[in-house]
Amino acid sequence: MIKKINQKLYYYLLPLFLGILTSFSLPPYNFLLINFITFPSLLFLLIEIKKKNSYWQSFKIGWLFGIGYFFSNIYWIVYSLTFENIFKPFIPIALILIPSFLGLFYGFITLIVSRFKLAKNFSSILIFSLVFAVVEFIRGFILGGFPWNLIVYSWTNYLNSLQILSTVGTYSLNLISITIFLIPLLIFFEKKKKFKVFLSIFLLSILICNNFYGSWKIKNNKKLYVKFNNLNIKVISPKISIERFFEYNNEHIIINELIELSDPDILKKSIFVFPEGVLAGVNLDYLMNFKEIFSNKFSDNHTIIMGINTEKMENNSLKTYNSMVVLDNKLNLLHEYNKNKLVPFGEFLPLEKFFKKIGLKKVTQGYQSFSSGKNRELISIDDKKFNFIPLICYEIIYSGKISSILDDTNFIINISEDGWFGNSIGPYQHFSHSIFRAIEEGKNIIRASNNGISAFIDSNGIVINSLESTKKGVIEINNYKESNKTLFSKFGNKIFFYFVLFYYISLFFLHYKRKK
Repeated sequence: MIKKINQKLYYYLLPLFLGILTSFSLPPYNFLLINFITFPSLLFLLIEIKKKNSYWQSFKIGWLFGIGYFFSNIYWIVYSLTFENIFKPFIPIALILIPSFLGLFYGFITLIVSRFKLAKNFSSILIFSLVFAVVEFIRGFILGGFPWNLIVYSWTNYLNSLQILSTVGTYSLNLISITIFLIPLLIFFEKKKKFKVFLSIFLLSILICNNFYGSWKIKNNKKLYVKFNNLNIKVISPKISIERFFEYNNEHIIINELIELSDPDILKKSIFVFPEGVLAGVNLDYLMNFKEIFSNKFSDNHTIIMGINTEKMENNSLKTYNSMVVLDNKLNLLHEYNKNKLVPFGEFLPLEKFFKKIGLKKVTQGYQSFSSGKNRELISIDDKKFNFIPLICYEIIYSGKISSILDDTNFIINISEDGWFGNSIGPYQHFSHSIFRAIEEGKNIIRASNNGISAFIDSNGIVINSLESTKKGVIEINNYKESNKTLFSKFGNKIFFYFVLFYYISLFFLHYKRKK
């Protein structure tokens, strides 16, 4: 009886513990080596369960691993529920329900893998890696997608190793990474000493060669830095408390704070980048009430990029957009981008009619859901001397979904409000996606965050300058790295499917060889 209880605890607690431990490989901790322990342990556990021919147990191993993993790395989601009383009763539910739902993906991974003949061999590693990576890819797209904290983000602090992203992309590197993390399973259980040595050398060779390639690529690209011609970019990070968004009649105070921090030089040609959400609940029409303040403080030499709400009548219905706008010093609208990818429950309510009936709304200010923009186009300023692709907050997390027109620019501008994450690990995780997108697309990223990390990141993912999530200030940008279109930006996630095909062919070959 005791033996059975102990066995059950082993199969329940161990995968949960492995999931929690794996989360520490992610930003801001970045203990990458953990994955070389947790992933082999997870596959070993699955192989042992498979011997008992229990598919339900196999599912539970992955599910519990996923619960532990997501509980410990996205607990900060519930912080956004603390600002209004109507959401506070849902905090315990969300804390359990969200990791449990996301953990289902990992449950399906182990369930699918368990359908194959598993052993402590290379074929099993390839099967596990392939299924894991494909399901992670599906997680990034199904129901709008939530590609947050893929295992590959464990490499965030290893810039040399990340340079391969420009060729293969995030999902392909995720697949390769899982395979690499699993190799110690073979090293540990392999009986032949010569083969153990071979596997160890093979693993180290991959890691060292990739590191040398990245180092060479970064060193070679240093000569690509050029100065702006008579142009200065200022990234404003005001750190306005998110609690103030729920107060009224404070717009005048906030605008004055923004202008003071901007410190505009009338004679100097400058672009000012304000974050998303600094004027929450304020639309562009209402902002015109402050036209005189802006025209007095800014000159014709100045352009303002900021996040704000815009409203339009469409089909006899008023639609509200979360927008990035480009304004002159008199607040004339020069360009507008409406956010394409909205955050479920944060910016829109799925099943809105039902939830409104029971008194719920989206987490952010206001009851009406935002409408989704349809297109993302290149924005040009100063007679096309400065071009950029706009991304608002959450949109930076999607690999291969930026734009097909990146040939015409060296820049991506990402504005964000990370105050919804609280004083947690969330802002660091969000920021790590910017590094990956910069390398993938080969573009400089200008990131303006209110209560998050603001930064200037070059096309190799090097953080040139940054401001921590608690530090108010300004980042001035006077030069940038010229960049060419990367292989990944040309083909996008098609490359991932080529890797999937390669793994499938490899498995077919190994199966055929065993039969012979």
